[in-house]
Amino acid sequence: MRFRDVLRFASDAATGYPLRTSLSVLAMAIGVAAVVVLTALGDGARRYVVSQFSSLGTNLVIVVPGRSATGGFNPANAVTRTPRDLTVDDALAVQRLPSVRRVAPLAVGTSEVSAGGRLREGVIAGVASTYIDVRNLQIAQGSFLPDEDWNRALPVAVLGTKVRDELFPGQSAVGQFVRIGDRRVRVIGVLKSTGQGLGMNTDEVVFVPVALAQALFNSNTLFRVLIEARSRNHIAEAKRDVAAVLKARHSGEEDVTVITQDAVLATFDKLLRALTAAVAGIAAISLAVAGILVMNVMLVAVTQRTSEIGLLKALGARGATIRQAFLAEAAMLSLFGAISGYLLGELGAFVLRQAFPVFPAYPPNWAVIAALATALSTGLLFGIMPARRAAQLDPVQALMKH
Repeated sequence: MRFRDVLRFASDAATGYPLRTSLSVLAMAIGVAAVVVLTALGDGARRYVVSQFSSLGTNLVIVVPGRSATGGFNPANAVTRTPRDLTVDDALAVQRLPSVRRVAPLAVGTSEVSAGGRLREGVIAGVASTYIDVRNLQIAQGSFLPDEDWNRALPVAVLGTKVRDELFPGQSAVGQFVRIGDRRVRVIGVLKSTGQGLGMNTDEVVFVPVALAQALFNSNTLFRVLIEARSRNHIAEAKRDVAAVLKARHSGEEDVTVITQDAVLATFDKLLRALTAAVAGIAAISLAVAGILVMNVMLVAVTQRTSEIGLLKALGARGATIRQAFLAEAAMLSLFGAISGYLLGELGAFVLRQAFPVFPAYPPNWAVIAALATALSTGLLFGIMPARRAAQLDPVQALMKH
């Protein structure tokens, strides 16, 4: 029997029982689609987190009050109690380091913000003029905070776009006055919309001088100190120098945590890659189930086609040829199921991207290749036993069952 005849035998067997074939293809397709969609979800989460951290700024070093309990960065213990405050003077001392380009102190709290009879609860960020450059933000109207002494509580503010739209709908906010808590401040600028980022949505934030924020919240402690190293090559040096300066200023106590953007990215990237692989493994279990279904279908096919197999063997077909015919049928079922599942998975990923435009839900190439390869190998693996059973049938007994 030629190879073309083997393929015709396999295709006739598959099309001869359309319901059975459709169920086998569907089971395999669901398994492949599950792998594609879930890995797109996991890898999309990884890409989203990486892009959000990258948007925070470049060459970033972050000082957090409190000492992390471990040697590396752990999001769960990044903030702990500290015996000393992280102050504006600490930030000024760090700014003098040769490996540091810019420093931006950050004090954060919430307060009522009102203007023209409109009132809302808002996030108040006390920062310096350097914050806009460290965070790579842009001004839509007016200007950012002036380059003044960080200890001066100037009564000025810069609004996020959503705050501007709620307090001053349909009019310019620059030059207007808003009340933050018990302080009346003048709006000097509006930030360009950036949307949701890790930590805070700048569209919903009111930026004021750091000294004013500390006066509003009656606190001298900074929430963070953001530091921009002079270059990527200076990040490690900046981290080391910052830690040394703050330790010296805090009487030898290591009561702050200095983390780098790269370290945070590496941690989350590793965690989310592991999560994506685990999700892919769970989804791949459905491929094993689909392979078992293919085996059951093929065993039934052997039983139903016993007489046909006996006739082929009586006409001189070798056992190897019969085995190849049944393996070809299993391969065809798996191939069609894998292709259908891939298309179904891509459709699912497309729906995810349309539902959540900011979420880059694209299946990674390794997951697609692994899903297709697993589907094909699973189908062939579970098709071996039925193929061997068909090849071992005695032609006389097979014809007698006709």
